[in-house]
Parts: sequence; structure tokens; C-alpha cells
Amino acid sequence: MAYENYSGLKVEQSEGVALITIDHPPINLFDVRLMGAMDALGRELENDDNVRVVVFQSANPDFFIAHADVELILRLPKDVKEKSEELNFFHAMVERYRTMPKVTIGVIEGCARGGGSEFLLSLDMRFGSIGGCVLSQPEVALGILPGGSGTQHLPRLIGRGRALEVILGCEDFDAETAERYGWINRALPPDELRPFVQQLARRIAAFPQEAIALAKRSVDAAEFPIRAGLLEEAWCFQQTLALENSREKMKTFLERGGQTREVELRLGETFAPSSVVDT
Repeated sequence: MAYENYSGLKVEQSEGVALITIDHPPINLFDVRLMGAMDALGRELENDDNVRVVVFQSANPDFFIAHADVELILRLPKDVKEKSEELNFFHAMVERYRTMPKVTIGVIEGCARGGGSEFLLSLDMRFGSIGGCVLSQPEVALGILPGGSGTQHLPRLIGRGRALEVILGCEDFDAETAERYGWINRALPPDELRPFVQQLARRIAAFPQEAIALAKRSVDAAEFPIRAGLLEEAWCFQQTLALENSREKMKTFLERGGQTREVELRLGETFAPSSVVDT
């Protein structure tokens, strides 16, 4: 796929990784244009079998996505009488990124507040730059609340007490604190952040596409009651066993010394992208 003409987004694709650079001056405001581009891009990525990992970063060192456009929020309906049974536009967009059969990763080198933070919460992994990454949910200070999935994802990610601290305190959180809370996977020095994520993305993208998708689906089932989650895990596992690609990789692993002392001591290196067996 060409991935052209996305306003505020630049897309590069290589070795199963789609690198998305947000470039929407001056502050990467999550306005109608950027939301529309993110939604359209998500629909295309979701159906591209050549992409296994999606990485988001920003061209602006100070802002990942500043926040949702407050002027746009002011134009939203204020007299809704009944609870909707359908997801709204923003919820549907972030859910698509959360549930697509790809691995999604955020590289945070600047500010991501409000809707920018909520977009990141929909991704599978988040990595922040020490001294640069800033995360916040400031909505309550404006008399509203995080309405783009923040009240749902943050408690699941960092626990109820810390989620309430974030949402009600409306303070900025740095990378080290966000890592300690579990908001991001790791806080890394600025010069190590992009190389680390690039290596991780390439490593994951080198593995079988079906196994990646089924593993993500199985992990998401951890939100089910435990019995239902275990049944979903067993089902997903069974699906991988039926894949010829998977069976060939397991046979090759054994042929190349798997389950011997020498290979097992350096198993992580064995699965590095340059070592992964193509089938």
C-alpha cells in the first residue's frame, strides 16, 4: 500500500514495520484534520498483511500530540438525553488501533496530554524519553473528564488509585514516574529511545504474522474472567498449531540445536531478526 495523502502524518514502511511520524505544526493538535487522518490510516493499516508492527513518533521534539482540540470539544452536542449503544468516532478510532492484529508502539519524546495520552493508551506499548516525555490527563481542570478512553484504560493499566491521582490531579508526569506507575513500558535516555524501539519493532516483525495476531488476541482476553480467558488462550494456541509456517519453524528450531544446553543458554540471540528462520 502507498500510504499517501494523510494530512499531518508521514508513513515509511520497511521489513514489516510501518513507521508513522506525526507532523502537524505547531503543536500536533488533535484536531479534525489529524483525527480524520489517524482514522483513515488505522483502517488501511488494519487490512495490510505486509505490516506486522506499527510505530508512532513525532517530528516535533516538544509534542507527541498536544491534546484534543478544545474548540472542537466545545462544538460537541451538550443536550444528549440517552446513553448511546454505539462507540463514538474517537472511541472507535482508538479501539481500532488497540484491537488490530498488529503490534502498535508509541515513541514519546515530548508532551502527550488529554487526547494525545488517550491515543497512546490505545497502543500496545509506550516508551518515553527521559527529560522529554510528559504525560497528563488535564480534563477535569477544564470541568470535563477524559472522554477519549482515559477513564477506562488508565485504571486497567496503572490501577484505580493511581488513575484517580492522574485524572483528578491534572498534573504532568515525567517518563521515570510514568514507568514506575506502569503507564509506559520503559523510560530511556533520549539517544537510546528510537534505536531501542526500532530494534524491538524489527524483532517482532520478523516473527510469524499469525502468531503475533493470535498472541495479542490471547493477551487481550486477560480482561475476561479467568476461566473464559484460559479457554480463549487454548483456542488461540490451537490455531497456531494448525499453521504450516509455525510447524516448520518449530522443526527448524529443533534441527538447529533447540533444547540443547548450548543453544538454550543464548536463546534470546537465536531469535534476533538476523537469526530468525524465513519460511
